[in-house]
Amino acid sequence: MLIHVVRPGETVYAIARNYGVDPRRLMADNGVPADGALAVGQTLVLRFPNVVHAVRPGETLSAIARSYGVSVRSLWRNNPELLGGSLLAPGQVLVITYHEEKLGTAVANGYAYPFLSPALLAGTAPFLSYLTPFTYGISRDLGLLPLRDGELLAGARAHGTGAVMHLSTYTEEERFDVQRAEQLLTDAAAQARLLGEIQRTMAEKGFSGLDVDFEYLPGALAEAYAAFLSRLRQALRTQGHFLWAALAPKTRPDQPGTLYEGHDYARVGAATDAVLLMTYEWGYTYGPPMAVAPLPNVRAVLDYAVTEIPAEKILLGVPNYGYDWPLPYRQGETRAESLSNEEAVRRAIRYGAEIQFDESAQAPWYRYTAPDGTGHEVWFEDARAQAAKLRLVAEYGFLGMGYWNIMRPAPQTWLVLSSLYDIDQVSVC
Repeated sequence: MLIHVVRPGETVYAIARNYGVDPRRLMADNGVPADGALAVGQTLVLRFPNVVHAVRPGETLSAIARSYGVSVRSLWRNNPELLGGSLLAPGQVLVITYHEEKLGTAVANGYAYPFLSPALLAGTAPFLSYLTPFTYGISRDLGLLPLRDGELLAGARAHGTGAVMHLSTYTEEERFDVQRAEQLLTDAAAQARLLGEIQRTMAEKGFSGLDVDFEYLPGALAEAYAAFLSRLRQALRTQGHFLWAALAPKTRPDQPGTLYEGHDYARVGAATDAVLLMTYEWGYTYGPPMAVAPLPNVRAVLDYAVTEIPAEKILLGVPNYGYDWPLPYRQGETRAESLSNEEAVRRAIRYGAEIQFDESAQAPWYRYTAPDGTGHEVWFEDARAQAAKLRLVAEYGFLGMGYWNIMRPAPQTWLVLSSLYDIDQVSVC
């Protein structure tokens, strides 16, 4: 994999010619629009085919995979223009393998709401070990709030992707509820009833594991929360299921704040099979313009985490989005717009903005002026930012990574992941 940063005056065809790659594949892989428009400073990911195959009349994708001893999933990843489908045309050229040395094998998990479009799911699922529908909540009577995720789960399985059940303190009002969490964590009988519902749901829907996300817990509940997780893990193991838990991005054990106090890294790590570090949202909707996941901030969390939790039990949280802030920023008033990385590049093209790169944060950004005269500042994730984060998985020896979330098209995200890691046949327990 090579990452090219577009310079003034460059075109897709000139870049492709310089590197000796197919310009059509370069455009398709990177989501470049049909007119070839580029923004100065945007990234293009280049991969160099090693073995290719020209489709013959009557050939099927599964037959081609068998003839080369590879999986259909790998063909989907190497040929994202297939969009997770099997429709082929005679003469179509498929990449069987690329020239690249991977950093290793990793678990790749992606979170999605049930309304994820089937087409986007089909194109994304082959890049994931697991899909995690968001979210099964807790009802007023401390039972399990259901989730209509049947179509999502079927789409994932059709592409060889496993599924993880997500349990949170989300309520009927679609918000995290600390009071409901406290009621559950201090009521052993309610926990037993909820556990039974969880086990039945996991068996009925074929989930491989459970991911627990209790946020904004006060410090007084930290011990009870870890004990609840331990109880869950013991019960789930009898069914062959694993248990994960999400952790707020702490840098020390006594870190104050409603996000952090209820998450005891050592206790939660000991009570689960793996944890997801939510290493994003430094740049957020109501905060000042900045990177969503500045690399120094991420590293500070990782450096602390590995002192409390074995590295092989950690999933790195990776953001798959950016923000657009209207300027000037006014604390308590300004509200940023969340946007996809693809849309961030489109806006740079539309307004003629030159994308900059913050070397410290390892994140791209730019400013533009809207038609109404309002200034804007955009921070997002490009191939450089994604690669910098994903390399941390190998550097620290982590289990893998979890993407929040996969609701928007992100071709470069999956190109970078697929170039750096193998994601099939992984163990999580």
